Amino acid sequence: MAHTETLEHLLIRVRACTLCAAHLPLEPRPLLQAGEAARMLIVGQAPGRKAHASGKPFDDASGQRLRAWLGVTEQQFYDPQQVALLPMGFCYPGTGRSGDLPPRPECPPAWRQPLLDRLPQIGLTIVLGQYALAWHLPQAPRQVTPAVEQWRTYWPHTVVLPHPSPRNNGWLKRNPWFEAELLPELRQRVQALLA
Repeated sequence: MAHTETLEHLLIRVRACTLCAAHLPLEPRPLLQAGEAARMLIVGQAPGRKAHASGKPFDDASGQRLRAWLGVTEQQFYDPQQVALLPMGFCYPGTGRSGDLPPRPECPPAWRQPLLDRLPQIGLTIVLGQYALAWHLPQAPRQVTPAVEQWRTYWPHTVVLPHPSPRNNGWLKRNPWFEAELLPELRQRVQALLA
């Protein structure tokens, strides 16, 4: 497709995607949100089972914690003209031994760059997890913890966060600087961007 395709038409095609249907445990249901005026991009791994069921990204405890970290309301978070939600995989990949399986590898080469090319206003990219980290910050440490610790390196345009899952409560207890130092600056930056 030529780059003349609008974001609206591209989103219609993405939401109809069945590229990896044979590898998914449930029917394909690409979950993403984007608007040309979006100022903030949130890049997670892939929708979880609850999000797949509701059709709403981050529709779980992780989403509640993420919105609290960012200091945004549900209304702001789910406004595609403010926040773009583009996980590395758009469909629920299934459950593995310790949590969800990795995002399907078919998604990024097919859709990622064309979508990013149509989001010219992004001022802050929030990277959650190792798959998003590998794509968006290939020069950063491969492990999430060192990448989060070096958050000022990519600031103010990109920030790496641990996944907001309740599974990471131990990480948050071991790293009190995250809530004391990083989150207050992140909330200020988000408020300035979305004002």
